[in-house]
This record gives sequence, structure tokens and C-alpha cells, in this order.
Amino acid sequence: MRSLREYIRLYFMIEAQYIKGRMQYRSDFIISSVGMFFSSLATLGIFWVIFDTVPNLAGWSLMEMVFIYAFYMIAISPMQILFDHAWQLRYHVQQGTFLKYYFRPLNMMFYYMSEIFDLKGLTQLVTGIALLIYASIQLHIDWSLWRISLLFIALFSAALVQISIIVAASCAAFWVVNSYPVLGLAWKLREFSPYPMSIFDGAFRFTFTYVIPIGFVAFYPSQLFLRPQDVSSLVYFSPMIGVGLFAITYWIWTKGVNSYTGTGS
Repeated sequence: MRSLREYIRLYFMIEAQYIKGRMQYRSDFIISSVGMFFSSLATLGIFWVIFDTVPNLAGWSLMEMVFIYAFYMIAISPMQILFDHAWQLRYHVQQGTFLKYYFRPLNMMFYYMSEIFDLKGLTQLVTGIALLIYASIQLHIDWSLWRISLLFIALFSAALVQISIIVAASCAAFWVVNSYPVLGLAWKLREFSPYPMSIFDGAFRFTFTYVIPIGFVAFYPSQLFLRPQDVSSLVYFSPMIGVGLFAITYWIWTKGVNSYTGTGS
């Protein structure tokens, strides 16, 4: 069994080769990065339009919404950068090329996901960090060492939630011929993450909190820094929810891998 240190070394070796290959097409990288930047800012335009009409959204100000959105952008970046290969799983399963991942003495999820490092996701990450800093200054948030540590824990937990939802949805490819609707729906639901859960009615709020917990991708953890006096007790369960969801997702992945038998051709 390989140690964590060996896996880290292997990961950097694999990604170094992938990045070298991708940088052979620099114009594609530049265009996709610019596209990602403007796509990331598009939601800010929606916020501006909303707040140009109403003074607040269920009691939340424009700058608080910018903070939540920035948190969301950072939280989904690990999914975008490190687990983007989840989108290709259905093709590998359908075409039979997934079989190659059985032939190396490596953890299969590690081996599969490490094959792609989405460089343009770095643009989203940097944009999110810049927006978070700007919103923090405008909101006069005091970043003590404790709060910075709490921010990293909250972002790590939120990232695990987003990764778990998408990877679990991608695993439908092991049992469903056309699994894209499942994955597409899971990805589409993330668009609700930057919005306060309080703007949704009871049924949607319950679903986004307890069934498909996208509220833990941005809104609930952001409360720790925006309104700590009003924070929901649910926020303190974020790390357990993130780790628990990932454990369930890994179990689903393992079941899928064990049930896969190739195309038969």
C-alpha cells in the first residue's frame, strides 16, 4: 500500500506532465481563462440588477451577497480544478476505456481524477479571492488569526460538499446508459448556492439543507463571517457534513467500480 507521501509525489508528477501538454495550446488556455473570468463575473451583474430594483434581498445587502458569491467561487474551485475529469466518466464507461484504470496499483479515484488538472479553474479561484478581499474591506471584517483559520476550515468543508455532489452524480454512469441529465442537474443546482437560503420557501430550503445540501457550499458557512450573532447551529456541522458526504460518495464510487465489467466488445 502506497503512503500519502508517495501519492502526493505521484500527483505532482502526473499534473506536471498534463500541464506541459496543455501549455502546447496556449491560445486555448488564454481564451478559456478569459471566458471563465467573465462567466464568473456574470452573476455579479445579476446581483447589481436585483439590488438596483430592491434595497436588500431578504435582509441581505449587495456587499454581503458579493461576499457569499466570492466564498462560493473559492469553494467550487477545487471541484473545477482537481475533479473536472468527473465529467468524462460517462464516456470512459460507455466506450470501455475505463478498464485501463484497473491495471495500476493505485487508488482508482486518485488515478482517474489526477489525469486532468483544469487550469482555467485557477482564474475562478483568483477572481474569488480578489472579490472576497474586496467585500471584506467594504464590510469592515476584522480578519484575526482565528477567523482566517475558521475560513480555511469552512472553505475545505464547502469544497468537499461540492465535490461530493458532482462526483456522486457522475457515478450514475456505472448504472445508467445516459447519465448526463443526472450530472447536469447536479451541476445546475450549484447556481442556487450563492443565494441566501432564507429567500426560498420551506420545501426548497429543506431540500437545499438536508437532501442536496448546497446551502453548505456558501451560504451557511458565510454566516460565520457576516453575521456571527445570527449564525445557524447547522454551520458548526459543516466539517462533518463535508467529510460525511465525501465518505458516502467514495462508497458509491467503489460500488460503481466493482460493478463495472466493460462494454463486452
